[in-house]
Amino acid sequence: MNRRKGLSILWGTLAIGLLSGSVGASAEDTQLSLLVDNAPHTIAVSQALVAAFQDKNPDIAIEIETRPSGGEGDNIVKTRLATGQMTDIFWYNSGALLQALAPTRTLLDLADQPYAATMDPAFKAAVSMGGEVFGVPTRPAEAFGILYNRRLYAELGLQVPRTWADFMKNNEAIKAAGHTAVIQTYRDTWTSQILVLADYYNVQRREPDWAARFTANKVKYADDPVALKGFERLKAVHDGGFLNEDFGAAGYEDGLRMLAEGEGAHYPMLTFAIQAIAELYPDRLADIGFFSQPGEDAADNGLTTWLPAAFYIPRSTSHAEEAKRFLAFAASPEGCAVQNKVAAANGPYLVQGCSLPADLPAVVRDVLAYFDAGKTAPALEYLSPVKGPQLEQLTVEVGSGIRQPEDAARLYDKDVARQAQQLGLPGW
Repeated sequence: MNRRKGLSILWGTLAIGLLSGSVGASAEDTQLSLLVDNAPHTIAVSQALVAAFQDKNPDIAIEIETRPSGGEGDNIVKTRLATGQMTDIFWYNSGALLQALAPTRTLLDLADQPYAATMDPAFKAAVSMGGEVFGVPTRPAEAFGILYNRRLYAELGLQVPRTWADFMKNNEAIKAAGHTAVIQTYRDTWTSQILVLADYYNVQRREPDWAARFTANKVKYADDPVALKGFERLKAVHDGGFLNEDFGAAGYEDGLRMLAEGEGAHYPMLTFAIQAIAELYPDRLADIGFFSQPGEDAADNGLTTWLPAAFYIPRSTSHAEEAKRFLAFAASPEGCAVQNKVAAANGPYLVQGCSLPADLPAVVRDVLAYFDAGKTAPALEYLSPVKGPQLEQLTVEVGSGIRQPEDAARLYDKDVARQAQQLGLPGW
């Protein structure tokens, strides 16, 4: 899933004219360049880290360059790496998208840096290949799940569901009371994927080696009843009549409004939406809660997580040691404290010693409870390089009731096969 695409829809609207070019100091001993995407929160965090780093390292100046988000930005990153024109440091996804950069050929190995030992193991795996480590986290972790309206739950006497059956019972009660039970916003097609992607914790809980077998082409969505559940659940909320009438025309920002104003009870979403709600509807933030996508068994209830992007250093840099000093600062408790001042955290930092602000809203505490309990698993794209680009088109069709889950799963299996073959993975 392209998180940056979702972010840019909201943030890009708010940020027109905010930044027209690069920023940074000059006339210092060493000049570094840093490429980031143009989402305002990315720019704000980068600017704050650069300013704090330069205060501590007056012999180094860093100039920030921006690029588009989404596929256009992906192509820019790949082209600059391939032509040796990449900046000294750049901000980019971890997981499957990183694997597509051929990091063992294009990026510096950071495995021997002290901070490599302080990073969360799941994140470290998502920025590693062939025993080498290439990046440090830029932000805290996020998560997939269900944002819900606490006021509606209190009004109807509902409890947070811990099984899919209980979730559907809640949907029936909400529908019977005249409210939209599940908000969907398929004008922004990326939002249609959440109920499939969020179900990965449930898959891994039942089949712990599923990602490895998927990567080796030994299991497919269409042939595995456990993996197929995500598609089936997406269809079930449609067939239950639980969706807003305009689910095909509504967009992400419509979904945030409907949830915040209590027009709808549930919005399957990534937790980065919490910050957007805080900014657009600050008086309603206390009404918002969060729970993970439930599965078959309450005892197995847990959370699918979204790992942050990372800072990387290309092999083409002439200032490797200075760039490593910046990454060491970004991946330190001091760097995390800088981030806390400019951007809200919706999950834990993945660096030892980093802490969150004390005044977190209740919805963030809902998210953190899963991390504290150790009931989390990274999304599939952080465990496997196999990821197909057609998922969001297929999930729109399934979620609109015009394609059966089994058919969509078969088509997605064909989609990922093409990518696996392009990557040259064995067994495909």
